[in-house]
Amino acid sequence: MEKRIELERRARKVNQITELNLDNCRSTSIVGLTDEYTALESLSLINVGLTTLKGFPKLPNLKKLELSDNRISSGLNYLTTSPKLQYLNLSGNKIKDLETLKPLEEFKNLVVLDLFNNDATQVDNYREKIFKMLPTLNFLDGFDCNDEEVQSEGDDDDEVNGNDSDEEGVSGDDDEEDSDDSDEEDNGEVSLSEVYNDDLEEDNSDWEGEGEGGEDDEDEDSDIDDADGDANESAASVNAKEKDGDKEADESQVRGKKRKHDG
Repeated sequence: MEKRIELERRARKVNQITELNLDNCRSTSIVGLTDEYTALESLSLINVGLTTLKGFPKLPNLKKLELSDNRISSGLNYLTTSPKLQYLNLSGNKIKDLETLKPLEEFKNLVVLDLFNNDATQVDNYREKIFKMLPTLNFLDGFDCNDEEVQSEGDDDDEVNGNDSDEEGVSGDDDEEDSDDSDEEDNGEVSLSEVYNDDLEEDNSDWEGEGEGGEDDEDEDSDIDDADGDANESAASVNAKEKDGDKEADESQVRGKKRKHDG
């Protein structure tokens, strides 16, 4: 036990330690734990193998003491040097009668006591007698004087977070919201499809407009070709007339020469 105590100290000062866990460090008596631990509020000695509490130190600020699964059968008077004790677990020990529990009357702040799996719990009207012996006690073996079970930390969390039905209701609301979202998405897809079809129709109309414009272009090209043809014909006619004039001039010159020759 002494080595375990030194290990749990972790180089801290003795009078600054508020919690000490010595579970499973095998010893039949308290060894190495002294009155110097004046700030200690929680001490756990579960399954150590204690047969006696002789040598239990004076711990003026101790509020919680775990002594379950040992072999303690008497000597609870050694605990009275810790007057602020509020929680005491003696389950799984060798306490056989209620007389052994008499020293606990000295604890004016004791509100939780656990004696489960002790022979003393088989005494007639055991619970009624213990609550009468210890008037400050609120819970004995996990139940109050009305046999109402003490709430665990898990139950408290459930109350804080809400019960299952509330969670289901929230889940249902979420499902409805998801459904609404999916409907909105579906509607969004339809509207997109319509827009897409409208774009296709606009594109088709543009193509038709371009086709008509092409026909106009062909007509313009035809008009240009006709104009070019007329111009070419006019030029050919002028050339033909010029040739005819030249021919007539040549013939006139020939006739003049012939007349001169004849004279």
